Amino acid sequence: MAMKINEINNMTSPFSSTEKMPVLFLGHGSPMNAIEENEFVTGFRNIGKEIPRPNAILCISAHWETKGTYVTAMESPRTIHDFGGFPKALFDVQYPAPGSPELAKETQQIIQKTAVGLDQKWGLDHGCWSVVKHLYPTANVPIIEMSLDYSLTPQSHYELAQELASLRNRGVLIVGSGNIIHNLRLVAWDKLSSIYGYDWAKEANERMNGYILNGDYQSLINFQSQGKAFDLAIPSPDHFLPLLYTLALKEGDEKMSLFNDKIVAGSLSMTSLKIG
Repeated sequence: MAMKINEINNMTSPFSSTEKMPVLFLGHGSPMNAIEENEFVTGFRNIGKEIPRPNAILCISAHWETKGTYVTAMESPRTIHDFGGFPKALFDVQYPAPGSPELAKETQQIIQKTAVGLDQKWGLDHGCWSVVKHLYPTANVPIIEMSLDYSLTPQSHYELAQELASLRNRGVLIVGSGNIIHNLRLVAWDKLSSIYGYDWAKEANERMNGYILNGDYQSLINFQSQGKAFDLAIPSPDHFLPLLYTLALKEGDEKMSLFNDKIVAGSLSMTSLKIG
């Protein structure tokens, strides 16, 4: 009987139990970070060396917004070049990581707060591959993406993310990819490669970091009530919401650390964090 139970568990749960995996939020910035050498790319690589090798990755990217929640469920996700105006070398980049229909189905099953659809069309957008390629350059770790349902409130996104917690004990690295300060309309185009932030961006970054490190996540969930600096830093929620998915997975006194914590081009923050 015990053997039959184990066989059933193996059939329904393809990922074995592991030590708890860390959780990452990666400030992905410009797509050019995929092919450039800079301090932020170095930061991504260093994190890849520090953390245990995962069985798979679940990425919540700012660049996949949908009505409803979906996870990619194909065997071989395509590399999506969802941008324009960049050099051909960037469009030539392919990141042929395998998908994981098994992880997609398991994610679908553990989320109870909303229905989760299995997607066969999307793939890996640049919010995912432009940074994950620095963690795992040989593209040998299976990846799925989970979309952001634009009809949900920030609180609902946070609560949905909490339901992913069990995957951390199955060798799944959960990655939120966005930018906590992301205002393209106010970018200082003459300072695209410069460490430079407007006063409002510096204020927002300092306050956000304080909330993150002090565990005041409710103030971040209520980002729309935090005043002008936050309004300028988060003109739309897409790049900010992946941060909430990361913070929702912190448990107890787990260690949290910031890296790549700098503002570029006036109105973009590369701030990234690691939990665990």
